[in-house]
Amino acid sequence: MKPSPPENRDPANVAAVWVMRHDRGLSPAEQDEYLQWLAADPRHGEAMARHRRTWESFDRLAGLNAAVPAVPDPDLLAPRAHARPQRTWRRLAWLAVPLAAAAAITLVVANRSAPVAVASASAFSATELLPPIEERTLEDGSTIRLNRGAALQVVFTPDERRVRLEHGEADFAVAKDSARAFVVESGGVRIRAVGTAFNVRLTEEAIEVIVTEGVVALARGTDDGGSEWPALSAGERALVPRAAKGAPVVGQLSKEELDRRLAWQPRLLGFTDETLTTILNEFNRHNPVVLRLADPALRDLRLTARFRSDNVPGFLRLLASDFGVRSESGSDGQIVLRAAR
Repeated sequence: MKPSPPENRDPANVAAVWVMRHDRGLSPAEQDEYLQWLAADPRHGEAMARHRRTWESFDRLAGLNAAVPAVPDPDLLAPRAHARPQRTWRRLAWLAVPLAAAAAITLVVANRSAPVAVASASAFSATELLPPIEERTLEDGSTIRLNRGAALQVVFTPDERRVRLEHGEADFAVAKDSARAFVVESGGVRIRAVGTAFNVRLTEEAIEVIVTEGVVALARGTDDGGSEWPALSAGERALVPRAAKGAPVVGQLSKEELDRRLAWQPRLLGFTDETLTTILNEFNRHNPVVLRLADPALRDLRLTARFRSDNVPGFLRLLASDFGVRSESGSDGQIVLRAAR
């Protein structure tokens, strides 16, 4: 790991280092170190804001193309006065979270006028004790995402790649290998693919298979016997009852339905000048823990942000440390957000 920015260095120099690290992604340890440095002195947040504005200016210039009229952007090219920042609740935040649930945070704060609130331990326990969403890369380059609490076994031989999903849900992105098929077994059903992407969910009642790319072949029973069914193509869903012996129910999913059924998968969410209410609704769409805004004073808080959908603990820490928002566990199992008093 690279050495941490020393505390006795000029805030502007340290902020420049943090801005560059944010763009390549922070490790969990760096995330904690950055937030501690940011909270240590109001000048640190101001230095970060200045460097991020400069960084963004270059990004905006680089993004210009022939389709954009050649008219100067007054906000981009106008000289900046050295006035103190206005005291306001409105801030800009960039939250980029890597694959781990406790992931890196990139944050730019226009000022630190709001009081610092500490989220309750019970509120964090409601999120941090959730089983994580895991991602594994297999020896052949295939990747598997496991929904919270899922379990599987991987058995590779020179002739075949085989995975047994014992319970839960998993998403598979299969590396192409014409010499070795990729077979997923779950609940008495076999899903066979060469190079494709699909999602498998095992419940007590049924096995659900959703294909997002390519084609897979479904069958019931062992390799030596059982029922062979028609192939399943991208955008199709098959539901195989575990108790019955008949063919699966196959249907085409709309884009909206496909997104809804695969909403558990972590993804990078982006918002531009959106309300906290909108951002919380999107978090709730992707996580089993529900965040509820209980303080009307927070409804007008607006953010420009990018973050991983499964990093609820990191988002709560961000709201607490830099936006004065307290997180509390509600009696209904939800996490309630209020402004610090």
